[in-house]
Amino acid sequence: MKRLSILAILSLVSFSMFAAEEAQNTFLPGLKTGQELFVITLLGLMTMICAVIIVVTLNLNSQIRNIFKPKTESSEFEQAMQNRTFWQKFWSLKPIQFEKDQMMEHQYDGIAELDNPTPPWFMYLFYITIVIGIFYLIGYHVIGNGKIMNNEYTEEVTIAEKAREEYMKKFANSVNEDNVKVLTDAKGVEDGKKIYTQNCVACHGANGEGVVGPNLTDEFWLHGGTPKAIFHTINEGVPEKGMISWKKTLNPIQVQQVLSYIVSIQGTKPANAKAPQGDKAEAAVSMK
Repeated sequence: MKRLSILAILSLVSFSMFAAEEAQNTFLPGLKTGQELFVITLLGLMTMICAVIIVVTLNLNSQIRNIFKPKTESSEFEQAMQNRTFWQKFWSLKPIQFEKDQMMEHQYDGIAELDNPTPPWFMYLFYITIVIGIFYLIGYHVIGNGKIMNNEYTEEVTIAEKAREEYMKKFANSVNEDNVKVLTDAKGVEDGKKIYTQNCVACHGANGEGVVGPNLTDEFWLHGGTPKAIFHTINEGVPEKGMISWKKTLNPIQVQQVLSYIVSIQGTKPANAKAPQGDKAEAAVSMK
C-alpha cells in the first residue's frame, strides 16, 4: 500500500510538471491550442482521481481487515520489524539479527550473499520512469502536442520569419528610387541573378537577350538606363506593354539586386540578341 501511495504521489507531481510545461508552451505561437491543453488537463485529472480512489480503497481495506482480524501475539520477527528505525523502514531493511534467514546457499571464500529485494530507491526511480513515460507517450505520440522535431522546426521557422520581417522593416525599406545604388559586390550581383532567373527569363531571356521584352544587354533603353530609371521600371512595371509591377513580389533590396545584375550584363552580346529598342543611353556603372 505504501508503494502504491508513493506511486500515486509521483503521478501527481509528474502530471503537475507536465501540465505546467504544456501551459507555458501553449502561449508560444503556432505550437499549442487551448483545446489540446484542456484534453491534457482532463486526462491528468482522471489519472489523479483514479490514484486517489486506489489509495482510499486500500486504506479502507486495511482498516476493515484490522477491525475483523483476531488479535494474536506478534512473533519475534514481527515485533522486530515494528521496532525498526525510520531509515530501516524507509529502505525496507530487515533487523540485523534476521540476516541469517536471508543467506543464500552458495558461499565463496567464506563470503555469504544475502537474498535482499531490489533496493527501494531503485524501485522508486523505476516508478518515476513509468509515470513520466505515460505522460510522454500521451503528450508526444498520442496527442502529438510535445516538442517533437516537427514542432521544433515549426517554432524555429516562425522565429526566423519574424526576424526576417523585422530586418526587412528596418533595412529593406531604406532603399528607394531616389537613393538606389548599383551593387558591385559578387554576392549582391549573384543574388540578383537568381531573382532574375526565377522571374525575368520568360520575357527577357536567360542571358538578357530579349524575348517578348526588350534586350537588356545593349545600350538602348525604352524607359531609361540609369539606376533610378531601371529601379522605377522594375518596381512600377509598364502595364501598357505587358510588364507587371514587381513591388508586391520583390522588396526594394531585391529590386536593387536585380538592377545590379542587369547593369552587370551590359555589353555581353549574347547569342540571338533582340534588335535594339528605344534610345541610346549609358548605364551609370560599368562592371566589365
